[in-house]
Amino acid sequence: MNPIPHAHQRRRTRLASLGIALLLLTWPAAHAMAQAAPATIAVLDFDLLDDQRDAVPDRTLGPRMDAIRTQLAEALASNGLYVVVDNAPARELIDTTRSTQDLHTCNGCELAIGQKLGAQRVLVGWVQKVSNLILNINIRIEDVATGNVLLAKSVDLRGNTDDTWRRGIAYLIRDMVEKHQGSR
Repeated sequence: MNPIPHAHQRRRTRLASLGIALLLLTWPAAHAMAQAAPATIAVLDFDLLDDQRDAVPDRTLGPRMDAIRTQLAEALASNGLYVVVDNAPARELIDTTRSTQDLHTCNGCELAIGQKLGAQRVLVGWVQKVSNLILNINIRIEDVATGNVLLAKSVDLRGNTDDTWRRGIAYLIRDMVEKHQGSR
């Protein structure tokens, strides 16, 4: 028996084994990286449901609604939950739609906005003001292609201040992160 071919065979077997081991070790990471690319999302303007609006108008709510929309969009992006698209290309459509109806109850208009923006997902949000002490912030994430609701979340607030609204959005994001609810 010739010792050289036998040594060559063992070397080839070791190299093949090493190659298989590397493949097995790196495949899950490569697969996870391919799967980890977050979906794109359009975060639409929040609607306000306030039964007291006519009797006791609250002029702080408009700026707060803008602030929580911005906070939510930034947190979705910074936590790697979604890639947030810019709403500017659909601003006219958003404003026209909002002039006649709420985005969270418009029966599909939010999907048309998401399509116009090229987003995979669309987030609609609304704040329900029960009283000056009791409010809740609600969000719903929908698949733009199918219209399926992928996630719905709500947080109750006690107190109507900038700080309570910010804490409410922070809680929603923290809960999404902890439950791995991004890119749904």
